Amino acid sequence: MSLISQESIRASSDKFREECAVFGVYGHQEAANLTYLGLYALQHRGQEGSGIVSGDGERFFQRKGMGLVADIYSKKTLKGLLGNRAIGHNRYSTAGDSDLKNVQPLTVNFAFGNLALAHNGNLINASVLRGELEAYGAIFQSESDSEVIVHLIAHSQGDTLLDRVIDALSLVRGAYSLLLLADDYLIATRDPYGFRPLCLGRYKGSWVVASETCAFDLMGAEFIREIEPGELVVINKSGMTSYHPFAEKPPAQCVFEYVYFARPDSKIFGSNAVYSIRKALGRQLAKECPVDADVVIPVPDSGVPAALGYSEGAVIPFELGLTRNHYVGRTFIEPEQSIRHFGVKLKLNAVPDILKGKRVIVVDDSIVRGTTSRKIVKMIRQAGASEVHMRISSPPVVAPCFYGIDTPTQKELIGARQSLENIRKYITADSLGYLSLEGMLNVAPGQASHYCSACFTDQYPISFTRAEQLQLGLFEPVPSSSQ
Repeated sequence: MSLISQESIRASSDKFREECAVFGVYGHQEAANLTYLGLYALQHRGQEGSGIVSGDGERFFQRKGMGLVADIYSKKTLKGLLGNRAIGHNRYSTAGDSDLKNVQPLTVNFAFGNLALAHNGNLINASVLRGELEAYGAIFQSESDSEVIVHLIAHSQGDTLLDRVIDALSLVRGAYSLLLLADDYLIATRDPYGFRPLCLGRYKGSWVVASETCAFDLMGAEFIREIEPGELVVINKSGMTSYHPFAEKPPAQCVFEYVYFARPDSKIFGSNAVYSIRKALGRQLAKECPVDADVVIPVPDSGVPAALGYSEGAVIPFELGLTRNHYVGRTFIEPEQSIRHFGVKLKLNAVPDILKGKRVIVVDDSIVRGTTSRKIVKMIRQAGASEVHMRISSPPVVAPCFYGIDTPTQKELIGARQSLENIRKYITADSLGYLSLEGMLNVAPGQASHYCSACFTDQYPISFTRAEQLQLGLFEPVPSSSQ
């Protein structure tokens, strides 16, 4: 018998891994409990590990663990996280192996007192900076790129902690939505490009900060506004102060947040709920890629809003032809060695009463390697469908992300290697249609130029130095716009 880890199950899902989640609170006596609730609501952004650090103005208290939020924290552990301020983090390993030492928040004690850091994003020059810091004698405790920021703060010659934070962030390149907890205040900041969302809210006189607004909804907090790209917010007992210490950059909000990552009930990048945008993507997909069929079904859960939109746009009935098992644990015992391809059936199963004899349109948000789409098409056919037409509510993924999403290498991306017809043949669908880049960006709120769509275009908002290309495994020049 073989033991199959959660990593294997996640790999079989053939999806991008979400990045990370951050949550913070200042000025509430139940800060740790509120942070737990916030992280629980943000579980979709990171399911590998979680940590909370709280403070009472003199000491830090922390709890970290591997796995899901509900499994890591108990009433007893939360009771031990004292103080009226806290930050928390849910993790996926966008940089650094799956190990407790890489779970955030990272904590240090140095000349300015206690400091904890929680980071969503990825720094493209982290390896280069790490090498320089190690040459100056820095000793790293983790493999996380986020630890580079801690060392840059410690090495800065700034007169105050705020000066040092600004110095440190002026040296890093890439994506960050960042929370820093010090003895006297909480700092929240977002990179000048605004790759990842970060929201500011109020709860019963306290301040709260979160990756997405769904965290505020769970506890009944009021959403105030987004933290702006390049903004640095300092919260202490005197209130909230905003700074804009960094040079302005062209906005580069991650459009994939709308396609897949953000929770459907969240509001990000100043827009309406993500759900309505995903439905609009589906309606646009129906315009661009029509086909005669009897039923539209989603690949749950992420494909549901787009499938509803496609159904409305095409005036074809919507049905839940695939059922999802929401209770897949962190380990799974395979009953027999001879059972193959169990990974998809572990999560999804077809409903023959809906599919038998039908021409089926199946809607998903993306195709990464293509292996899962192939298995889903086969499953639908085995349930009796007469035709299977695959529709994708985003363009082909042709390039990896270096801004906080754990993506495969370019050679593993089927959209980068194969034509549309070859992909169709591989997944064995009767037809295959992707939403166009123009169609996706027209649906996304605001100006199309304000989004990063590098995974669909191979055009990166931040150009890479030669040293960064070598560190990231990019040995050919990368098409990019200037900084």
